Amino acid sequence: MLTTVEGVYRDGRVELAESPPDVSDGTPVIVVFLTPSLVDLRARGIDEQQARELRARLASFAEEWESPEMSVYDDKPSLGLRSESNNRA
Repeated sequence: MLTTVEGVYRDGRVELAESPPDVSDGTPVIVVFLTPSLVDLRARGIDEQQARELRARLASFAEEWESPEMSVYDDKPSLGLRSESNNRA
C-alpha cells in the first residue's frame, strides 16, 4: 500500500501537511525531495499582460517580503502546514 502526503523539509525534519490516514507509528517511509517549480500562471487563467500588471502592483512589497525579519512567517499556515509541535495534538 502506498500513501502520499505533502510536506516540507525544514531544519532537518520533514513536516507533513496532514496526518496520513490509517498509518501506524513505525511504518517505513521513502522521502522524495521535489525541485521547486514555477507557478503556471496560464493554467490559473492569468495572461502575460495580467502577470506584468500584477508584478508591478506587488513590486512595492518585494523589499519587505524578502527582509530577514519576514522569515517568522515561513511556517505557511495558509497551506495547512504545521510545525511538529502542532502535529502532536
